[in-house]
Amino acid sequence: MAIVEVIKYNGGPDVFAWKYPSEELGTWTQLIVNEAQEAVLFKGGKALDVFGSGRHTLETANIPLLNKLVNLPFGGRTPFTAEVWFINKAFSLDVKWGTASPIQIQDPKYGVFVPVRSNGTFGVQIEESKKFLIKLVGTLSVFDKTTLVKYFRGLYITKVKDAISQYVVHKQISLLEINAYIDELSNFMKERIAPTLDEYGIGLANFYVNDLSIPEEDPAVAKLKSALAKRAEMNIIGYSYQQERSFDTLEGAAKNPGSISSDLMGAGIGLGMGVGIGGSVGNAFSGVSQEIKVGKDNGTTVKECPKCHSNLNPSQRFCGTCGYDTEAKDKKEKETEIKCSKCGSIVVDNMKFCPECGKKYNPCPECGTDMPEEAKSCPVCGCEKPFNCSGCGKLIPKGSKFCPECGLKLIKACPKCGLAIQGSPKFCPECGEKLE
Repeated sequence: MAIVEVIKYNGGPDVFAWKYPSEELGTWTQLIVNEAQEAVLFKGGKALDVFGSGRHTLETANIPLLNKLVNLPFGGRTPFTAEVWFINKAFSLDVKWGTASPIQIQDPKYGVFVPVRSNGTFGVQIEESKKFLIKLVGTLSVFDKTTLVKYFRGLYITKVKDAISQYVVHKQISLLEINAYIDELSNFMKERIAPTLDEYGIGLANFYVNDLSIPEEDPAVAKLKSALAKRAEMNIIGYSYQQERSFDTLEGAAKNPGSISSDLMGAGIGLGMGVGIGGSVGNAFSGVSQEIKVGKDNGTTVKECPKCHSNLNPSQRFCGTCGYDTEAKDKKEKETEIKCSKCGSIVVDNMKFCPECGKKYNPCPECGTDMPEEAKSCPVCGCEKPFNCSGCGKLIPKGSKFCPECGLKLIKACPKCGLAIQGSPKFCPECGEKLE
């Protein structure tokens, strides 16, 4: 075989390491190394020297170790066998990576296991040619992007899984929201993958996560998304899951006329146990129950028991569930109405004057009836007319020894105006009535 006189790179553009096919060299052979390349000469399985860009003559002056390995019987011009490797030191920024199968990761926010697929690109540069050839290339003749991805597939899949799991757990981010943090996650993964590549003489220029996808057909994902959509709907409308379940129960009771009373009571008890009776839930329950109780029974509107809220026929007086007299409530309300003793208008117990005639409200201390000014006792219950305390003016029942408002000790009352008098004056200080 003829001795090669000129050696130069003839590999493809995506190659990281390429071995020159011929090993028949001589001390006059010219080695041409392009920019962004390095050439490594191997003799007897040992890396002798690394050549940078430019033209080099393979002579013993340039390669001191070659003098010990090559006999020089021809006056310094000697043929020999050796291997020449060309290393591409340019940045390669479009190395693609991806997870062939989904990675099962537990969502830290919702606790369900979600399958995650991820893909992206990363950029590398060969930083130490000798270390790269010795540790990674071995006896291969070509080492390109496909080989690099194949060699490091197990590495980045493991690192990607660990990095995503650590990131979402530490940050407490749901996997459904992880795409909003892709930049941070990319840097997080680069910090964990770079040290491993450095052991093989490869520098990691960048590492990008282009997408984190969750299969829509997965049952856990579909169920989780459905639940989140339902929660969003409830937040917009303004009620909770417990309230919705109560509404469903009440609606079912309304559709079953034969057991509407017992079902409505059961729904009310369940609602009270689940979310508490009162507040917004109580208002919601009240609104729904109002819709249910106004049903149709033989063409007429049903009425409700004020005590147990069972549905009754319009002509039914006593409740069949608790025995409550529905007419007694109206009668009692009429009996407890307070009327002005002068004009007969209704007077509320917190009023001081009649809203119709302006008469001062003079309540009976026992039953609250408005007593006429000239009355000595209540016309309803017979209670004696109270008198005013001379200290604070508070109405005091007759026979009182002390004013319940100011604590004034009382001696007697004026027989004419009723003023409570302290001490033993001969005349009433209010009306001048003689007391003795």
